[in-house]
Amino acid sequence: MSSMKQREPPKFLCKLEMEVDKISNLPGHIIDKILSHMSLRDAVRTSVLSSKWRYKWDTLPHLIFDNQSVLVSSQDQTLIKNKLVNIVDHVLLLHSGPIQKFKLSHRDLQGVSDIDRWILFLSRGALKEFVLEIWKGHRYKLPSSTYFCQDLIHLELFNCLLRPPATFDGFKNLKSIDLQHITMDQDAFEHLISSCPLLERLTLMNFDGFTNLNIHAPNLLFFDIGGVFENVSFQDTFQLAVVSIGLYTNTGFDRNLTFGSAGNLIKFFAHLPRIQRLEVQSYFLKYLTAGKVPGRLPTPCIELSFLSLRINFNDVEESLAALCLLRSSPNLQELEMLARPEEQSAMRISANIVEEDYENCPFNQLRFVKIAGISGLRQELNFIKFLLANSPVLEKMTVKPGSTDGGWELLKELMKELLRFRRASVQAQIIYLDP
Repeated sequence: MSSMKQREPPKFLCKLEMEVDKISNLPGHIIDKILSHMSLRDAVRTSVLSSKWRYKWDTLPHLIFDNQSVLVSSQDQTLIKNKLVNIVDHVLLLHSGPIQKFKLSHRDLQGVSDIDRWILFLSRGALKEFVLEIWKGHRYKLPSSTYFCQDLIHLELFNCLLRPPATFDGFKNLKSIDLQHITMDQDAFEHLISSCPLLERLTLMNFDGFTNLNIHAPNLLFFDIGGVFENVSFQDTFQLAVVSIGLYTNTGFDRNLTFGSAGNLIKFFAHLPRIQRLEVQSYFLKYLTAGKVPGRLPTPCIELSFLSLRINFNDVEESLAALCLLRSSPNLQELEMLARPEEQSAMRISANIVEEDYENCPFNQLRFVKIAGISGLRQELNFIKFLLANSPVLEKMTVKPGSTDGGWELLKELMKELLRFRRASVQAQIIYLDP
């Protein structure tokens, strides 16, 4: 009986059968991590990869609708609006998990009524971050449902009208507010800030409807503001460490209006004992000169390490205010002084600060100085001379003129003058940059 040779089973299964679908078998938390780094548009497209990925995008906690995630190739505003609305509606309809962050910031989106529906839907969940930027059209009036989002930690609005209902009692969990190109009245603004007890960061740019910035925020750490206002005051802001403030118009503050009183300079710093970084931009230094400008602040800014001043060196009051801040900052390490050349060119002659104003005041921690926008005026040179003579650990001073309107000969004389100044620090470098 002949034995038949039996076929031996293959030693290895077919490569196609053995190959593991690595994408499909990624752990769930890895898939979530990958999706979190994608735009919403790309995240939705991953649903075709495998059955395991098909429904992953609809549990994303962060929904961002911007120009990157929503592409609309059309010039027809009606078509753009309809497509954007359909996309947002579709995503919210299919979404099945909690939404922690919602950002709507498409350059072609105007303040349509559909946004009201979306905010109402979001207010029923536990939304923590809400960003709404309306880039076209009039101010979009926030619906009352916005103020019911009591789990909010971060709120960011652009081109919006805020009119909180009378029953609004603040956002009790809010830590960060960024309001730009917004409209609200004085009482509403003050109530909003004071009724957010955990507020740590406040950004306010280009606002209208209120002119007095009364900031009552005991946990505030960061304050960035730029706009047109009449007054700014702090109350219980003893933790505030970083302040950047710019007054966009020169309203002609009169020193004699509050003559004999403490003055704006003393009032401004009364509730800022922990200030570490201060940027005084545009015309705000002029505001600080109203009233009495002391030689030193009653309480020095012990923790201030960075100071940036936008200054008109030809304005005696502004120069005195700058000197006051310098004398009151014993631990200052970095200083920026940016001249306002548009004013200095119109004020070629001004009263000089007397020699006593540049009294001996060592800056024992000052290491870096940047002075820009100067034109070689005597007041500018006196300030530079004062800093060089009183900074024993200075490492580098950078000087950059504002323009060449005065001619290259004037700039050459400026360089020669700088090199002749005595330096308290043997290692100090003076770096001259062309305009």
